Amino acid sequence: MAAYIVATVVITDAEKFGAYVKAIAGLSEKHGGEYLVRGKVSEVLEGDVNPDERVVVSRFETEEAALAYAKSPEYKAGAALREGAGTVQTRLIIAP
Repeated sequence: MAAYIVATVVITDAEKFGAYVKAIAGLSEKHGGEYLVRGKVSEVLEGDVNPDERVVVSRFETEEAALAYAKSPEYKAGAALREGAGTVQTRLIIAP
């Protein structure tokens, strides 16, 4: 079954967050992932959502591949670079 990592992001320090983005460039693909969505919310249709939020959806062939990416030392090192640069919430979703 496919696995999806869904992240919601609010950036407060673009320069610092950019260092994180640069550090993890290509890492998802290294683990077999592909980005399906990367973009800013264009309109809030329902609920209490920050209109500046960005959403990232990555697809992986398996749960194991998604977790290997999210728990890799390279990802953890990159994530440390974004501390204080905004808020990030991630979810793992398993779906056919």
